[in-house]
Amino acid sequence: MQTAATEALDLSQEPEHIQKMYGLDQPATKEYGTRCLIARRLVERGVRFVQVYPSGYGTWDSHAKLKDNHTRLCVSVDKPVTGLLLDLKQRGLLDETLVVFCTEFGRTPGMETRGGNKDGRDHHPHGFTIWMAGAGVQRGIVHGETDE
Repeated sequence: MQTAATEALDLSQEPEHIQKMYGLDQPATKEYGTRCLIARRLVERGVRFVQVYPSGYGTWDSHAKLKDNHTRLCVSVDKPVTGLLLDLKQRGLLDETLVVFCTEFGRTPGMETRGGNKDGRDHHPHGFTIWMAGAGVQRGIVHGETDE
């Protein structure tokens, strides 16, 4: 595995159009795009479970400045995730690969006001959203709901 891992992590072998598809050519998407491209390369080589963190622990934990933080963070993941899904599909790997995207857990619908914060949201353990793609998952299915 040591020699196989070195080859799987060598992104210089990827064509420029693939690197761009993951956002490796843009500062905002380069870090997560690199992680997603490595994930595809590992899946392609038979690795059965790959977990990809978009950023450091707690980065999405926006108890303050939620709009600013989440706007920036969404920009950093949108293109790489799209690139991963498109790339898996064009290689015929999406049919047998389950992609699960989730965050730490839900956010309350109202603004958080403790500690002087007025622009963040607290955790909401009763409302949590994930999405899945590939591996025969039926599109457009919603399971569960929260109240108003």
